[in-house]
Parts: sequence; C-alpha cells; structure tokens
Amino acid sequence: MAPTRIISWNVNGIRAGERKGFLRWLEGCGAEIVALQEVKAAPEQLSPALREACGYQACWLPAERAGYSGVATLSRTACPETVRGLGDPRFDVEGRVLISRFPAFTLFNVYVPSGTMGPARVAHKLAFTARLCEAVRAELARGRSLVLVGDLNTAHEEIDLARPRENRNTSGFMPEERAALSALLGVGLVDSFRHLHPGVAAYSWWTMRGGARERNVGWRLDYILVSTDLAPRLLAADIHPEVSGSDHCPVSATLDL
Repeated sequence: MAPTRIISWNVNGIRAGERKGFLRWLEGCGAEIVALQEVKAAPEQLSPALREACGYQACWLPAERAGYSGVATLSRTACPETVRGLGDPRFDVEGRVLISRFPAFTLFNVYVPSGTMGPARVAHKLAFTARLCEAVRAELARGRSLVLVGDLNTAHEEIDLARPRENRNTSGFMPEERAALSALLGVGLVDSFRHLHPGVAAYSWWTMRGGARERNVGWRLDYILVSTDLAPRLLAADIHPEVSGSDHCPVSATLDL
C-alpha cells in the first residue's frame, strides 16, 4: 500500500485559472488525482499546455452550453473505465459528473447544481442529488470502494459556514439541501474532513464581495467523501485557503491504498 493524494478544486473557469498560475500549482501539487469543477471550457478551447496538463492523463466533460459548468479529472495513470454523466439528460447536458473506475476504487467527480437562481433550480438540485445517490448506491452494491469529490454546493452543518443564522433560508444552507447531503452520506459515505477534524471550522468558498475571503467569512461547499471501508485508510484531509485563483480553494485527502 502507498499514500494516494486526491485533490478537488472548483476552478471557476480553467482558462482564467491558467492566467492566474493554475499550471504552476498543478505541477507542484503532488496529487495522484486532481478533480476539477466549473471548468467552463471544452478541450478544443484549451491551450496546448492545458491539454498536456503537466503529464496528467486528462478526461474532460464540458457542458453543452458554452462557458458553463463542466468537470475534468486528471490522473497520473490512465483510468481503465470512465462513465460520463448519470445517464439522465436533465443533468448530463450540464457536464456535472465524471465516474472513473480505477483498480482500487471508483472516483465520482461531481459539480452539484446551485440553487441560488430560485425555487426551480433548488428543485433541480435536489433531483440531481437524488439521482446521484442512486448511482453511488449502485456502485457500492458492486462491491467497489468509492471516493466522491467535488463542489456539492451545500454547507452541511452550522460549523460549515461562518454565519449560519443569517443564511438559514439561503440556497446552500436550506434544510432540504442539507437533508439531501445527509441522504448522500447515508448511502454509505464518510466526510473525510469532518471525520478527521470534527470540531474545526474551515471554509472552501467565499463570495467575491466585501472582502469575505480576507475576513474568512466563508462556506465549506467542497468535499471529499469516502466509502466506509476507506475511512480507516484516511491519512489526511485538508482545505487549502492559501491557494488563490478561484472563489473556491482546493480540498485534499490522502489515503493509504
């Protein structure tokens, strides 16, 4: 067995990220797998340097709508099997899920829809999460170890945002959204950061208004969840607010695999 480091980062536009030093960060991040969300680009729109991705094997899943959503999974070794999407066009047109079946585990790279545009998008978000639960449950039923990473667009508990009282009716912390995240965990997953740091308040997203990041008025929206069989193999789980370039920061976990 050897330590395997996995990083997840909502980059809020990979082409903008390249201008802000993404490739320098990628070259030095030390991860076996890097999962990106909100890449906002198709592979043909990327620079040659981004397509080469510092020697990582890259799988890109853009949204049909240009400049919107999209995920990418970069790995040091080629993945034998990749599934694009959840098999439901309501969600798959938005480029939100890449499922990579590595020999030791299955990786779900997920960008959950935001509900901030109103009740219809909250309903869409809840339907997406329910479908995601089904896909995770099916994968676990195959006897596979599983790691689910990404921007889940929900702060799960009060400790996961700086101002819970003021945001009880704000999408991202509404009771039904928190319940949906609880249901996802209830399928058989463990929140790696909270498992290793039960009392630590730390955030992975800050609004770009009002100096929120400098004042650390943030939300923990980005997660690495592991199947229960992998929880004892967690060596580390961290959030990296020192890394700039997006309104989110990277999150990481290291497993003995």
